[in-house]
Amino acid sequence: MMQARKTAHRWRSVLALVLLAPLVGEYLLGNTPISEIGALPLFVPLYGGGALLVREVARRTGRGWPTMLLLAAAYGLFEEGPVDQMLWNPHYGGIDFGLVYAGTHVPLLGTSVALLQDVVSMHMIWSICVPIALVEAFSRDPRRHWLGRPGLSVTAVVFAAGSLFLAAMQYAANDRFMASPRQWTVGVVLIAGLIIAAFCVGRRPTLPSTTNAPLPWRTGCAAFVLTSVYWIGQSLLRDHVPDWIMAAAWLALAAVAVIVGTGWSRRRGWGAPHRTALAVGALLTYVWVGFTHAADMGVPLATALTGNVLFGTGALVLAAAAVRSTRRHQESRHLGAPSESQARS
Repeated sequence: MMQARKTAHRWRSVLALVLLAPLVGEYLLGNTPISEIGALPLFVPLYGGGALLVREVARRTGRGWPTMLLLAAAYGLFEEGPVDQMLWNPHYGGIDFGLVYAGTHVPLLGTSVALLQDVVSMHMIWSICVPIALVEAFSRDPRRHWLGRPGLSVTAVVFAAGSLFLAAMQYAANDRFMASPRQWTVGVVLIAGLIIAAFCVGRRPTLPSTTNAPLPWRTGCAAFVLTSVYWIGQSLLRDHVPDWIMAAAWLALAAVAVIVGTGWSRRRGWGAPHRTALAVGALLTYVWVGFTHAADMGVPLATALTGNVLFGTGALVLAAAAVRSTRRHQESRHLGAPSESQARS
């Protein structure tokens, strides 16, 4: 009976993750309106399969969040490079990307530094890592993998098939644009470099800290502030600040996030409540950002706002449930339930 419950929980977790990744990455952000909810199955193999592969590969190899973050960054470059070719197409989706991102275009890279930064930010944080952290909040032991080898193999096949299908759709929809061999080479090298780096981190022992970790609500507030600052820069400052200064600001913001996050995660008492709080903070940023995209979604404003309200409300309910679940698991351990080692952050 206990084994049956564990199996059911794992499959619920898998289903939740493959659905949550596109719902956050596309619909909550406001890239796709609620009137196109029927397109969700098209996004599931790429977004959902990618998130599940990132999570399962990291957990099955005994690694944690540093590995997942780097694999998520590689996913972002893969989606917007080989799949969509947005990184290289100057007129992707009918938008003059070549002009919008011209200020930081680097011929050697074959794309724009600012575009690379945007792609990594959105997909690494919101398409992959936030959904993983929220679903793991409902698990007693987030280190356990959910899929066996057959399930992992099927996920990889579905992810590859979905990627090829969407790549063909984008190729046809964007006037059969095809990047140059140099652009493909640079893209593959960057993706491979991130994947290699992902397996060079995450298992090194760290010296224990005698300093207590901050309260979880403070880490959540920090995540909300940092991610909101990023989006405020995107919305209000990009047209008024030189492009390379914006790129440098992104690097500074990323450095602050890495330094502070790494330092906090090594402190005494850091655990699941903090990771859930970080995910919730970032999720709440997408709630307000989605409303700023309402006028640009290509549907009546009332339709766009209806979607913002529904998906935003769903995000708030999910955030509250994730925090409550994490707290319940913590309390059960403190009351003498079988202990679980904290997942490496």
